Formats: sequence, C-alpha cells, structure tokens
Amino acid sequence: MPNAPAESFPLIAAIDLGSNSFHMVLAKADNHEIRILERLGDKVQLAAGLDDERQLSEEAMQRGLDCLRRFAQFTNTLPEGAVRIVGTNALREARNRAVFIRRAEEILGHQVEVISGREEARLIYLGVSHSIADTPGKRLVADIGGGSTEFIIGQRFEPLLRESLQMGCVSFTQRYFKDGKITPARYAQAYTAARLELMGIEQSLRRLGWEDAVGASGTIKAIGLTTKAAGLSNGEITVEGLAWLKRKLFKLGEVDKIDLDGIKPDRRGIFPAGLAILEAIFDACDIQRMSHSEGALREGVLYDLLGRHQHEDVRERTLSAFMERYHVDVDQAARVEAKALSALDKVANDWGLTDDWHRELLSWGAKVHEVGLDIAHYQYHKHGAYLIEHSDLSGFSRQDQQMLALLVRGHRRNIPKDKFADFGEEGVKLMRLCVLLRFAILFHHIRGTQSMPEVQFKVGDNSLEIVFPEGWLAANPLTLADFEAEAEWLKRIDLTLSVR
Repeated sequence: MPNAPAESFPLIAAIDLGSNSFHMVLAKADNHEIRILERLGDKVQLAAGLDDERQLSEEAMQRGLDCLRRFAQFTNTLPEGAVRIVGTNALREARNRAVFIRRAEEILGHQVEVISGREEARLIYLGVSHSIADTPGKRLVADIGGGSTEFIIGQRFEPLLRESLQMGCVSFTQRYFKDGKITPARYAQAYTAARLELMGIEQSLRRLGWEDAVGASGTIKAIGLTTKAAGLSNGEITVEGLAWLKRKLFKLGEVDKIDLDGIKPDRRGIFPAGLAILEAIFDACDIQRMSHSEGALREGVLYDLLGRHQHEDVRERTLSAFMERYHVDVDQAARVEAKALSALDKVANDWGLTDDWHRELLSWGAKVHEVGLDIAHYQYHKHGAYLIEHSDLSGFSRQDQQMLALLVRGHRRNIPKDKFADFGEEGVKLMRLCVLLRFAILFHHIRGTQSMPEVQFKVGDNSLEIVFPEGWLAANPLTLADFEAEAEWLKRIDLTLSVR
C-alpha cells in the first residue's frame, strides 16, 4: 500500500546525523509547505571519534546516542513514514556504522539511512531553494560539514551539478589544529589541503557558472555573524571579512582565546579549520560575496519526505532515467512489476511482507532487473547489481541501493544466501521478495507474446506452492520446465517450491 500523505500526519520530523552536529526539526506540513515547530541540535562531533582504522569509538557513539535519547521524546510517538533520519560523512566512513545504527534505531524507533555525498548535496539544495528567494539565475551552494563539504549549482528548485569533497571542519581540526594552537603555518596547511581537494571540481563549477553564491552551514553562518558584529558586513561573507578574521585568529593564537561575537563556545575549536576551508572555496571559485541560508539538509529532508507522499518521489524519476540510460525493455519491466506486486498481495500476510518498503523495493527490483543486459547477457544479473549499487541514484540511501542491488543479483540462477544474511532479520524478508521477483520473471519468460492465466499461492515458512489452472502446465511445457529448474535453485536456500 502507498504511504499516507505527509499532510495527514499531525507532525513530521527530520533528523540529520552529521559529522559535527546532530539536528532534529519537527514540523507540520500545511498546504504543500513546511512550518517548523521545533529545532533541536547538539555538537556531537561524531567524526572526532573516528580512528585511523575508521572505527567509531564507544565514547563518540555514546555522545551521539545520548543526543538521540533527547530527540526520541519527540519521534517515538510519530508513526512510520512521518520521520526520516539521515546519516552523513562520519557514518559513511565508519566501518562499524552498523553497530551505531542498530542502537540508534532502537532509541528512535525509526529507520536510519546513510546517504551518499551527492544525495546529501541534492537534499541540501532542496532545503536551500525552499528557504531563500526564488530567483531565475543559477546559484552556487556550499555547505561545510564536519567531515565533508558539498557543492551544488542549481537553478530555482533543480540541482544541475552536485559534488561532495572529503574535507570538513571536524576532520581538518583533527588533522591541523588538534592541540588548539593556531599558527600561520598550520592554517596554510589546512588551506592548501582544501585547495587540493577543490582542484578536482573547480573547472566543472566554473564551466557551469552562477550568479549568486550561498552558504548553508553553521560555520558559514558563524563567519557572517562575526564579521557583521565587527561592522564589516551586513551578515554576508566577503573577501575582506575573511582576511580580517584570519588576522584576528593569528593574533589570538589559540582556540580557547576565541571570544568573538557570533561564534558560540562549542564552535570555537573547529572554527579555524572552517575558516581555512571557506577561504579556499572563495579563492578557488573566485567568490567575492556569499549570503547565508538558514535552510539546508534538514529542511531538504522534510521537503523530500513531503514530495514522496505527494507522488513527486524523486526516486521514481531516478529509476525512469536509469532504465532509459540502460535501454530497459519497459513493457517487460511493467509486466514483471505487475505480476510481482500481485503475488505480493496474495502472500504478504503469511510471509510478513506488509511494510511499505517491501512493496517499494519489489516494484523497483522489477523495473530495473534487466539493466545489466546493456553490458552483456552473460551474468547480466551481476552486472545489473554492480550498476545499481555503485551508481549515483538520487533519492536512494546506501541501504536502499544495497538491498535493490541484492534483489537484482538474486533474480536468476543462484541466490547468494550469505549476502542476504548480512541484512540480519530483514534478510529473510528480502529473500522472500527475491523469490517473488523470480516467480514474476519466470511467469513472463515468454515476454508478452502469450496470455497468461491467474494462479493461486499457498505458502509456509519454507514452502511455496503455485497452483495453475488444470491442464495449463501440461499444455505449456516450457513454463513447466522453468519452474522445475527453479525448484532446484530454491532448494539451495531451503525453500520448497512446487507447481501444479
């Protein structure tokens, strides 16, 4: 069943598990707009807890979980579909992120998604574009996070270019200002490192061009407020303001001595790194002036959630473009999708496949199961799985892509039982979805050249019986042979298939 409209929920919420801060916004969706009711945030500095092996420390995890317990007072009473939680760079990097995510989900009662850098950029732009004046020209948006910095060039509500670089105010603080000393040499190291990161995207940004530059992070806001308090700007960031601030930091020499209007005490430690990154952005992109947007990732997540519930789901547009790019037979995909969803309706209760995401995932899997054919017919299910897992699919979390890739990987021949087991308790349900997808593909093996009958299903925990009209299988020996071969494959995952 489709999700309930977002506006039918009394409240909706977005939680951003950032590398520097965790934030939550609570809002009401009203007439296609978002009205923010509550904002909560805490400087968790999750990225500071990453060691050289990319393992999150227990201490950093506890800081995050303590913060989430406060957020949970708001989210625990909200229904499924009313809350979206996204993790960014620190969780993208952490090898033990599954440990933290499991504990976070137990506290919050909702699923945590880890999103790619470019997906983060898309959501940031969505939040910015809904928070500032709707001007016709192109704009450059930069968001300096704790572990990564996102860049977007967009026009009105559409991003045209999205990039994410591995530089952030927490990670650069750990690297260049760990003991709190601020020297011209250390600052220069941080600035140079940022310029080196920017070299890979400078030409792409300049080639596309923009009229206005907008900043969308706490670091950029703090710099604007500080230069405004000093009488150097009206809240915008300027080249002159950056130069003044840099001289001021060199004079102070230590982060503990930073006591400037506009910089909160909990931001002092990461401020020099953020300033060095922003100066590098200004120089690389030849920016003279940058305004600030209050809206960013969290607001973008809310608007994306609203779009999903109002049938403006970016994921559907993404898959349509993906299918077109890889020349998918859309008629066959539609036949397989319809049959797979029809089968799901008949077995959902018995097999525990009643959640919205079960239906969504099966639908997506049916649409894209043949994308690998554009690479080669031999092992095309593996080619397709690789494309889905490693492509930039707007609107999809990493887990979405991994689960979808696994359905496509398992849609023919051997089912990789161990890979399904990696998803823990959900792995069993994923495998059942895969079985339904395989059924629909075999059912339409003839690819629409023959009318197909209605069938019935009888299921047990480890069995599936498909009942065709009497005499139909005998008259269609190719289909019978397909299902007899399928029964042998399904034995390998301890599932008994019978047809009659």
